[in-house]
Amino acid sequence: MAPIQIRKPKGATRRRKIVGRGAGSGHGSTAGRGTKGQGARSGGGPRPGFEGGQMPLFRRIARRGFSNQPFKETFDVVNVEHLNRFSDGAEVDAAALGRAGLVSGRRPVKILGDGELKRTLTVRVARASRSAKDKIEALKGTFEMPAPAAAKQGAASGRGHRRKPAKEAAEPALEAASGGGTAKGET
Repeated sequence: MAPIQIRKPKGATRRRKIVGRGAGSGHGSTAGRGTKGQGARSGGGPRPGFEGGQMPLFRRIARRGFSNQPFKETFDVVNVEHLNRFSDGAEVDAAALGRAGLVSGRRPVKILGDGELKRTLTVRVARASRSAKDKIEALKGTFEMPAPAAAKQGAASGRGHRRKPAKEAAEPALEAASGGGTAKGET
């Protein structure tokens, strides 16, 4: 079908309602807003969620429990059968999977065990299911999880401050214990 043949169904588009243009138009005077009151004012009308004084839905429903949703980790998943496109002895990481068009590259990668693996590979990704690890290692391949970067660990904790290393925090305590400082009452 050519684009020229595509037409909107009848009634899909309607003319804009023109208001406040005289009594003869049928929408003059109060412009369809009725007489006075909150709804007649510009910017008027109740706030979103207002139900006329009735207890609104967002206040009627109990807030209970905790959702882990904000902390949920999502992965790009790849089944082991898709790893057969790499040659024997290849090193497979998130970048290689991205170049092969198997992952988006925006999320960490998890390898799942669906399908049959026919190659010996070194796989370095964030996660793998137990069955995927077993299939990789059954063919004398290796699975390695890369160490998380120090910067990512701080960002993942969700805190805006950094803790002092234990060694620096312990030094004043050692100094006080050895009598290096002046105790109260000494001059």
